[in-house]
Amino acid sequence: MSGLRATLAVLGIAFCGLCLPAQANTTATTVAQAETGAVDLSTTERTVSIALLLPLRSATLREPAEMVRAGFQAAYERENDGLAINIVETGDAPQDILSGYNAAVAMSDVVVGPLSRSGVAAVAQAGGVSKPTIALTPPEAAENGEVSVPPQMLLMGLSIEEEARQVASWAARDAKPGRALVLFTPTAWQRRAAKAFETEWQQKKREAEPLELAANDGFLNGRELLQLKKQIETDKPAVIFLALDARQARQVRAVMGKGVPLYGTSQLNPFALSDRAEGERALDMDGTRLLDIPWQLQPDHPAVMVYPRLVVAADQKRNADFERLYALGIDAYRVAREIAARRSNFEIDGVTGKLTVRFTQAQFSFARSAQPAVYREGSVIAVGQAR
Repeated sequence: MSGLRATLAVLGIAFCGLCLPAQANTTATTVAQAETGAVDLSTTERTVSIALLLPLRSATLREPAEMVRAGFQAAYERENDGLAINIVETGDAPQDILSGYNAAVAMSDVVVGPLSRSGVAAVAQAGGVSKPTIALTPPEAAENGEVSVPPQMLLMGLSIEEEARQVASWAARDAKPGRALVLFTPTAWQRRAAKAFETEWQQKKREAEPLELAANDGFLNGRELLQLKKQIETDKPAVIFLALDARQARQVRAVMGKGVPLYGTSQLNPFALSDRAEGERALDMDGTRLLDIPWQLQPDHPAVMVYPRLVVAADQKRNADFERLYALGIDAYRVAREIAARRSNFEIDGVTGKLTVRFTQAQFSFARSAQPAVYREGSVIAVGQAR
């Protein structure tokens, strides 16, 4: 399982820690083109093509890439409008991804990808983004600071940092006045989430105290947890932000009890939507607040109802992070379809959240509003939703 954690970390997606991998109902091809036809673009009737650029030849990133492709193809099969789809495979080396991107640009009008942070950075820094490009994760930061995003590149990945910022805004509205205790381990995604929460919390004119906890093979240090309990009893923070995975969060809750409101990201939810009906529960987490996507929370959501679920083997448990990647593939196609139709300002009530896209000659802008959720009777449910 440690290999899968490392794989998802490369993509900027944290591993939930309690799930086994699922298998996608797809197979890989080098470059596959779907049937083509005409699509009404208002100003032209020529066929428009979308390239999906994924590291399907990568030993480490193949499975996550297949999840995205499965979702993308599920959305395409429902709403193809005669669009041509090109699947462009790469490995995980930045130069290989850049070569694949150049090939995708040559054959397509819109490019979806890359999927890895290093791949997005390579494309952004190469200076060759001449067509609308929907990157599926933020770029890896450069040594001297942030990577400049080209005007025609839209970043729509499932960003743990953006989740943390939205959680900070939510907690600032609902929590009593006071300081936030921010807990994280040395894991890269947790550091990023903690920093994003802290920055946003401070912008709300609130005080935050970051606290790094030692972890060994995903488990928190017991002695540090006892010290943490004493600190919480003494300092009485207004809120605790858990930049942790679900297993680590349960360790914190077991030691500290329910005296302080807990908030966290989607990584506090290790369950796929179907798990709720299968009796799996985490009763000790009741009352914990988090954000997640409609695909994971809302079976009656209009978009969630119309797309097929990811197919997994009968003897395998669904992986919550793979479900999120599948959902990302669905929404990536839906955004690409709108851009292919030359719509520059639009909103989508998507399976990954409420999406807003604005495009001017200067820059794409993208925003995703995630769904607030809470643990109730051991299950994660959308806020305001009955069990």
